[in-house]
Amino acid sequence: MRRWLALVMAATTSLVLIAILVPMALLIGTVAENGAVDRATDAAESVAAAVSTLTPEELALTVEQVTVSGGYPLTVFLPGGRTLGRAVPRSDAVRLAALGRSVTARVPGGNEVLVSVQSPSLGAVVVRVFVSEADLNRGVREVWIGLLVLGLALTVLGIVLADRLARTVTTSIAALAEVSHRLAGGELAARASPEGPPEVRSVALALNHLAGRIDDLLAAERESVVDLSHRLRTPLTGLRLNAEALTDSGEAKQIGARVDELERAVTSIINTARQRSPVPESCDATSVVAGRVRFWSVLAEDQDRVMSLDLPTGPLPVAVASNELAACVDALFGNVFAHTPEGVPFGVRLTSGAGGGASLVVTDAGPGFGTERLGRGSSGGDSTGLGLDIARRTAESSGGSLSVGTSPGGGAAVEATFGPPASP
Repeated sequence: MRRWLALVMAATTSLVLIAILVPMALLIGTVAENGAVDRATDAAESVAAAVSTLTPEELALTVEQVTVSGGYPLTVFLPGGRTLGRAVPRSDAVRLAALGRSVTARVPGGNEVLVSVQSPSLGAVVVRVFVSEADLNRGVREVWIGLLVLGLALTVLGIVLADRLARTVTTSIAALAEVSHRLAGGELAARASPEGPPEVRSVALALNHLAGRIDDLLAAERESVVDLSHRLRTPLTGLRLNAEALTDSGEAKQIGARVDELERAVTSIINTARQRSPVPESCDATSVVAGRVRFWSVLAEDQDRVMSLDLPTGPLPVAVASNELAACVDALFGNVFAHTPEGVPFGVRLTSGAGGGASLVVTDAGPGFGTERLGRGSSGGDSTGLGLDIARRTAESSGGSLSVGTSPGGGAAVEATFGPPASP
């Protein structure tokens, strides 16, 4: 924008200066030429006034004096072909002036000013003063150069002023863009400072109003999620009481453990919903995945599923909170158990990422994803389609990604990569 405004100002200033300075330059040339002709006419008339009172010898001396003082070559044409002063041939204009008409004629190299005078003793006399091109244009070039320098200076001044104006506007707009990027990045407390032209200030106020409205809507949504999640505690409490009333202590313990898992999930949802801005967290992917494998291994044993496990021996830090990573792993394992028949084997492999972080691959020997498009709300099966979307958002929040494909056994293969924690 700054460059565009500078170009517009340069073009506008140039056109205005051309419209003003070109006629002025032509006028200066005309004025200089007229001034030179007027001075030559005065010199010719001073000599013409002395023609009637002087003898030819005295007239010749006067011509020499006027030539020296005026600086213009002067010639006096007498009847009979005689001349005084500078010897030049008689031109048509001289012959016309000899008839009694004073004229100014254009000749090669300049102008000749001819003054006709009738002398009682000498007859028709023509006084000629020659004005060269240099005399006609004396000082014009210097004035033109001055006008050119003035025009360039005004153009540069206009560009500088336009650049300053554009900088004021673009700085305010860049600040608005930065605030919008901060809002898009989740920094809901970011606000714009109303600066610059009135229009830009109006946009800044509108952006601040929009940011405040978004903050209010998200706060209301978070409280709604908290309320809905809190309602789950009542049925969970009833489920725990029913579990404790079972006569089989082993089954009661197992159901109680599941209830504990649900309560921890509900608590995690409430805490996450009440966070106004996400706090960067990290965890050890090896320990989290191993813990979820132990949890799901009981169900896998009940369904006669063979689980092939490949976990590293050391820790793999990732930029994901432990509860979020556990939910991601549960979503991937849940897809296997929900969409493949009992007895279908599956595999879990956790490796270190190329640039740090970790890569989790879950494969199975089931029917696979088919040809249907996968996305939020569609899974190719009879589910809500949110499992893979939860895993995808968790992976992308850490700087990783999620991809689906086909396993070597013809089933589904899901790979989730997680970025490393930020350096302190």
